[in-house]
Amino acid sequence: MSRVVLNTNVLVSALLLKGRLNKLVDLWKTGIIHPVLSRETFSELIAVLSYPKFDLSDNEIKTIIEDEILPFFMVTEMKEKVSGVCRDPDDDIFLTAACNAQASLIVTGDKDLLELKNFKSVRIVTAREYLDMITTVPTFSR
Repeated sequence: MSRVVLNTNVLVSALLLKGRLNKLVDLWKTGIIHPVLSRETFSELIAVLSYPKFDLSDNEIKTIIEDEILPFFMVTEMKEKVSGVCRDPDDDIFLTAACNAQASLIVTGDKDLLELKNFKSVRIVTAREYLDMITTVPTFSR
């Protein structure tokens, strides 16, 4: 099972919007992927879920966190902090979470993160690339 950091926008899209990213929820609930959060990325998730455009009550946000996130996500301690790597310094929290959790991937739609392509041993990919990677079944020829 690979550890993966999901950027906040990817995570919110998977949780709230209908579409291909809903597959991510199934993947973490069945243990096929092991998503990772840090306190910083968790705080950002709560803030984004609270945006008026999502029209979620505090109780609905609490239910999402308790039912969809906490039982399935690993929370990593931030022993080493990454800073000054990403063009947008606010995105360094995802690099920090990935490095501290020894995650293999960051899944994001954020151009500033995607521009890096790799950071240390962490590969940075779009949600589409990630879903294509994990849902492609190898075929064997005889």
